[in-house]
Amino acid sequence: MKNYLYICLLVCTIHVHAQQLPQYSNYMINGYAMNPAMGGSNPYFEAKCDARYQWAGIADAPRTYILNVNGPTKSLKMGLGGMIFSDVTGPTRRTGLYLSYAYHLKLTEKIKASFGLSAGIVQFVVDGTKITMQDADDQVLGTGQQTLLAPDFGAGVYVYSTDKKWYVGASVPQISQSRIRFYDRVTASSSRLNAHSYLIGAYNLNVGEDFKVEPSLCLKYVDPVPMQFDIGVRGIYKEKYWIGAVYRYLDAASAIVGFNIKENISIAYSYDYTLTSMKKYTTGTHELMIGVKFHKVEAN
Repeated sequence: MKNYLYICLLVCTIHVHAQQLPQYSNYMINGYAMNPAMGGSNPYFEAKCDARYQWAGIADAPRTYILNVNGPTKSLKMGLGGMIFSDVTGPTRRTGLYLSYAYHLKLTEKIKASFGLSAGIVQFVVDGTKITMQDADDQVLGTGQQTLLAPDFGAGVYVYSTDKKWYVGASVPQISQSRIRFYDRVTASSSRLNAHSYLIGAYNLNVGEDFKVEPSLCLKYVDPVPMQFDIGVRGIYKEKYWIGAVYRYLDAASAIVGFNIKENISIAYSYDYTLTSMKKYTTGTHELMIGVKFHKVEAN
């Protein structure tokens, strides 16, 4: 009976009382990955690729890969975008494909607001061939792959200054809360995609002609887990180089460095040092992001 309960908990990658979406240390640089309303807020298309290797040194630790593209229409009033991702932990994998739409409104001469929606599909896979049973004759999971597809929807709002001095955005991914049913022959699953709530904001402070300081805040909430928050700051030199730090409450401290190449290519790297008991077993978390700007759009 103990083995039975343990395996049900192990393979249930989407638990009703757990935070389900991965952490990002580069949230201040790749905000579109968390909020569809940010799509098309810049007058050009951009693509960003993010790879995160969590808890280095621990076998089968989480690995997350993201590729997203977004940009505006010719009127600059609408933004279109898309994202694919893969989140792998041990024998489990979560892969998704999303498309998004955002509409931008001009509130004043210097302030805009946008409203975004995203829709997509998520695939969950549990690879039974990578799970070793304590009892070799126990075939509760089987030796093959179990695959599940679920629809998913998200929404967001984004308010920002046209001179990129500040911004604040709120988003709710997994708003549809689709039900997840793995191994129904084992247990009647009540798991679902939990709606998450994000609030992200930042402000640019000019310190001389060539240097800016950008403090930022990211609040995260999913019921019934207590609210989490990240507090970050970046120092930006000549809009080309930056260095920063992030503190994730009761979880980790991060260092971030990055630079731009000819205004079209950006590279950022972050290192997370865990503050939990996991620090006894891991050397930290590595995250690398590469961004490319292309196809500048001129307003009609």
